[in-house]
Amino acid sequence: MLALVIALGLLGTTLAALALRRADQDRAVRALQQHSMIVAQTVAAEVRRYSTSLTDLAAAVGAQAQLESAEFTAIVAAVDQQRLPGASGVAFVVPASRARIPEVQRFWRDRGDGRLTLQPVPNAEGDHLFIVLHRSLDRGESLLGRDLAGSPAAAAAMRLARQSHRVTTSNTYRLMKDQSLPATQQQLSFVLAAPVYATSPAAPDTGQFRGWLTMGLRGGDFLRQAIGVVAGEAVAVTLFDPAPGTPVPVASWMPRARLHDDPAPRDVPVTVPERTWRLVVQPTDRLLPGAAMHLDAAAWIIGVVLTVLIAGLTGTVLTSRNRALRRVDEATTALLHDIERREAVEQQLRQRETELVGFAGIVAHDLRSPLARITGYADFLREEAAAGLEPLHRDFLERLYGGAQRMQTLIDDLLDYATAENRTLNTTTVDLKALADDIAQERLSEARQSDILIVVDPLPAVPGDATLLRQVLDNLIGNAVKYTAEGLQPYVRISSRPEGDAVRIDVADRGIGIPEDQRDTVFTAFARATGSEGYPGTGLGLAIVARIVERHGGRVGIDDNPGGGSRFWFTLPLAPRPAGAVPTGPADWVMVAQ
Repeated sequence: MLALVIALGLLGTTLAALALRRADQDRAVRALQQHSMIVAQTVAAEVRRYSTSLTDLAAAVGAQAQLESAEFTAIVAAVDQQRLPGASGVAFVVPASRARIPEVQRFWRDRGDGRLTLQPVPNAEGDHLFIVLHRSLDRGESLLGRDLAGSPAAAAAMRLARQSHRVTTSNTYRLMKDQSLPATQQQLSFVLAAPVYATSPAAPDTGQFRGWLTMGLRGGDFLRQAIGVVAGEAVAVTLFDPAPGTPVPVASWMPRARLHDDPAPRDVPVTVPERTWRLVVQPTDRLLPGAAMHLDAAAWIIGVVLTVLIAGLTGTVLTSRNRALRRVDEATTALLHDIERREAVEQQLRQRETELVGFAGIVAHDLRSPLARITGYADFLREEAAAGLEPLHRDFLERLYGGAQRMQTLIDDLLDYATAENRTLNTTTVDLKALADDIAQERLSEARQSDILIVVDPLPAVPGDATLLRQVLDNLIGNAVKYTAEGLQPYVRISSRPEGDAVRIDVADRGIGIPEDQRDTVFTAFARATGSEGYPGTGLGLAIVARIVERHGGRVGIDDNPGGGSRFWFTLPLAPRPAGAVPTGPADWVMVAQ
């Protein structure tokens, strides 16, 4: 009887361990499928956003009666790498046969750069494809006059775009402007090409063909910005272009977590304009945080312990066998119920994660893209058609433009607040004095009042993310100017002082002030202090400040400002001091910190 009990206990334990291992594997497979779907949808949505932006720009270029360099510069002025990460530049390309090269060069010299020199490549197949207008987004060399017929991938994409009347994605290749870089800095890239027709936006493919609007995208920069948040540390992602001649990976996202081959990597197709890419998604040990607990081993240990106890009880009191077996059954049932509860909780967490990703996608893509069109066309009407409108109609147009700007501010604040906690810190040595001076100059140049006073005392250099720290100072200085009572001179003073191994930055104002009982709540999202109801704002500025400062290892707070107003302060770790330098006073400290 005792041997039978032991055999049955070990058999049950083994089966439970195998069941748990299988359950872990099934959860891992489902988690990998979900992450693969999210990554693929994110990449496709990002490419659609770039494609939509290029289509809008092509429509605006085609609507110009006489396209000149200044008009092209104004149309593409809103395009930058912050809105379109990975983009290297935007170019207007026109076809020309070899016989018409001098004529085309004279034509575009009259409308653009008088020094434009077309540089045809020898033995071009078909027409030459000259860049006659160009805006670089990465401060690289200008491509004016270059012949894209020398880049077969780009040339093929442009010809297909003209045939299909749609945006087309090229095969991956190394951009013309990157070929002079060291081999270690070159990336496999691709080009989006949109045909340009001389017509109205209502009929974009019925007018005379003018040329192409192209945008170069570096694969590595694009993939890192597109999926860095949604992939995180859970999966590694590799982008492949199935086109002939590109057998190597185009770009990869490699987290710091250790990679796994179980479950097997997933190969997911991604549809982009006129092409299909492949994404290979491989799991890491962060895919299922609970997997590190080795539930099968824990179940085996628990089962062995229970078997030993049951065997001991059976050998000691044979008559209590039925009761001991009943307790084993109850423990096994409780263990299975616990597994079911864990799976239910994990399912709820995955559902919340999907909802958050969907919300971010709606804000970033479905709202920003149409709002950019509204703002762009409204701004175009303000500059080009305002003089021909009635005063009432001009007022309506200004209200439309102002409302779009306020909505853009709200969306930007929401996205800044959502990404402030998870965005990767690009740490460098940041000169806070130069940063504050630059912000002050911008505020003074944009201000309507002529009597704004912004004083910037000596500030140290600290390690941190320059973009995020600029956002902190810009929000605090902007609030100090904005929340000044009617009729008073806006006054802001930015100063610093040492605080142990950190520096404290003070932004003092003469504004409306914040009640003492509300100073701990104004740094939470959507919280606004009493008295601020008559001033515009979203209630997210100070919450963004708090998140950024905390990411840098600092603290934030508010004190009374002698003479009226408030004194907002935050702390940041100091940059390493030179060996042997020990500050003895304020003057010495400023010299060492800077």
